[in-house]
Amino acid sequence: MVLVIFLFLRNTSATLIPSMALPMSIVGTFVVMYALDYSLDNLSLMGLTLAVGFVVDDAIVMLENIVRHMESGKARLQAALDGSGEVGYTIISMTLALTAVFIPVLFLGGLVGRLFREFAVTISAAVLISGVVSLTLTPMLSSRFLRDPATVRRGLLYRASEWAFNAMLRFYDVTLRVALRHRLATLAVSLAVLGGSVRLFYVIPWSFLPSEDRRQIFVPTEAAQGISYEAMFQHQQALAAVVQKDPNVEAFMSSAGSRGGSAGNTGRMMLLLKPRNQRALSADQVIQHMRPKLAAVPGILAFPRNPPPIQIETRMAKAQYQYTLLGSDTDELYRAAGRLLEIIRQIDGFQDVTSDMQLENPQLRIVFDRDAASAKGVTAAQIETALYSAYASRQVSTIYAPNNQYEVLLELLPEFQRHPASLDWLYIRSSGGQLVPIKAVAELRETLGPLTINHSGQLPSVTISFNLRPDVSLGSAVAAVDAAARDIVPDAISTGFQGVAQAFQAASRSMVVLLVLAVLVIYMVLGVLYEDFFHPLTIITALPFAAFGALLTLLAFGADLSLYAFVGIIMLIGLVKKNGIMMVDFAIEGRRRGLSAVDAMHQACLIRFRPIMMATMTTLMAGLPIALGWGAGAESRRPLGLVVVGGLAFSQSLTLYVTPVFYVYMERIREFVFRLLGAEAAPADGSAPPVAGP
Repeated sequence: MVLVIFLFLRNTSATLIPSMALPMSIVGTFVVMYALDYSLDNLSLMGLTLAVGFVVDDAIVMLENIVRHMESGKARLQAALDGSGEVGYTIISMTLALTAVFIPVLFLGGLVGRLFREFAVTISAAVLISGVVSLTLTPMLSSRFLRDPATVRRGLLYRASEWAFNAMLRFYDVTLRVALRHRLATLAVSLAVLGGSVRLFYVIPWSFLPSEDRRQIFVPTEAAQGISYEAMFQHQQALAAVVQKDPNVEAFMSSAGSRGGSAGNTGRMMLLLKPRNQRALSADQVIQHMRPKLAAVPGILAFPRNPPPIQIETRMAKAQYQYTLLGSDTDELYRAAGRLLEIIRQIDGFQDVTSDMQLENPQLRIVFDRDAASAKGVTAAQIETALYSAYASRQVSTIYAPNNQYEVLLELLPEFQRHPASLDWLYIRSSGGQLVPIKAVAELRETLGPLTINHSGQLPSVTISFNLRPDVSLGSAVAAVDAAARDIVPDAISTGFQGVAQAFQAASRSMVVLLVLAVLVIYMVLGVLYEDFFHPLTIITALPFAAFGALLTLLAFGADLSLYAFVGIIMLIGLVKKNGIMMVDFAIEGRRRGLSAVDAMHQACLIRFRPIMMATMTTLMAGLPIALGWGAGAESRRPLGLVVVGGLAFSQSLTLYVTPVFYVYMERIREFVFRLLGAEAAPADGSAPPVAGP
């Protein structure tokens, strides 16, 4: 960023002065974070990284204007006074408008509010401090340390860069005249981009939190209902053998059997992958590479998934996304859940579709014959005690050792626990002292029944879990499941997503509201600053171009519109309007001098071309490392960088032409309204209320 300033100003002292705003703003932000008891985490550091790009924007605008006055022949002190007075109101407008974008975030509830509140406060503090530094420290340093351009030795690099900048300025001058001459065509292009932005919001895939490669893979497993622990252990060992051979796995842990309320036919594995620089595949690619190998193991199903960066699920599920059905009528609930499960399995892009509805667990029902038992002197309590002692791991004693104690459990040998026929050999001692076989006093019936009956909110429930292929977005999956449920599930059964999918639905609604509120807040703040209804609309005309560029960049790089990307769009709203503020402020000043709307805006664009390019380039350079995806966990932050870089680059190339055209139209509408209301004043004759300048 310092290099960008140097390339445009070609002066060492002029480069160092705005650079001083960077440490001052960052250190001041640390003070605010300390006072608010914030920590340096991923989100606050990401905010500081982005803030590095635009905390120097205000200082650049201030310094460039002072340098421009010095180039016109003024002394350093006089140039600092005139230049700072000329753009002081512009800097205040830019600072407050950018800070105002994050006001809705501060009042946002739910997960989105908790995630990005520190992010918003960190950036807002940096921007406000940079505005104060630009209005005070930058003019003071300029009045003391700027060198007179006439005394600066001009080398070959200076002459080459000066020629390149003048060529750019001449090209912009010519093309701007064409755009102002063909205003209807320019307006048509802007309307087409607006339509394209709206269309892209529907076309681009929506997601929640991008997956991160944290070297972990979670693999829930499920075997047949009613499987014994020994068989489950053998199947789990077969899966472990597959995992152990994978060259991407560094270590793993395997567990089989019931745990924490889970069914006995389930298990789990936790895989630790090798460091990223020691493997060619990412965590998501490792899962897709390993999935067919795990599926080839007979008798057991494996559901590998990459744990989300933020754990939202409140229940242990076999897959990452859950859809729950609730109803008091279990028969109707199970029928609807079974039909919906089959439909979801047929939807393209869904993987590992399963549910916690297990209704075919083998059961052995023992029907007690009280008459026969009474005749033989056997009670029901004796039968229960015998069964408990044989199969329930009954503790009968404790062995106390010097350093530990050991429970003594009573049970049958394993070979007598594997088949119901073994119950024929179980005897009960009657009250007369005789051994009575259990089959003489009870009837054994083999049936099928539910393995577990799950509840949610005190109602019986069925949860359908699923994973998605990497090329399928969560937004399209949620819409597909909702559409299938509307056609199948009766009205008496309540439905809804849980965990990550539920948080995604809530966040999607919140982010749309946040986007609308951010635009309204920007308009109101600019309206107050300018005391005008029209020119705030001129300034925010850059928003559709920024949105179009941001969404197009996400599509080009195969990224979804995730939570991070949406926050980038919110921040982009505050960044792109800076160009409009700089142009409109100087155009209004030109109108006060009696210039026409076209001439005033044309002159303003040429004067503010250099600071606009400098401010945009510094912000682009700050967002570039995030967009390139460097560092651990960069996968989740990369969409935000892509949005900032792509949105600024695209909007920069168009707003330099569209904003002047909108200004001319707004001036005509303003004059028409003045005449319609019978007002004597109009902006062209200089009698409008002062809205810019010292």
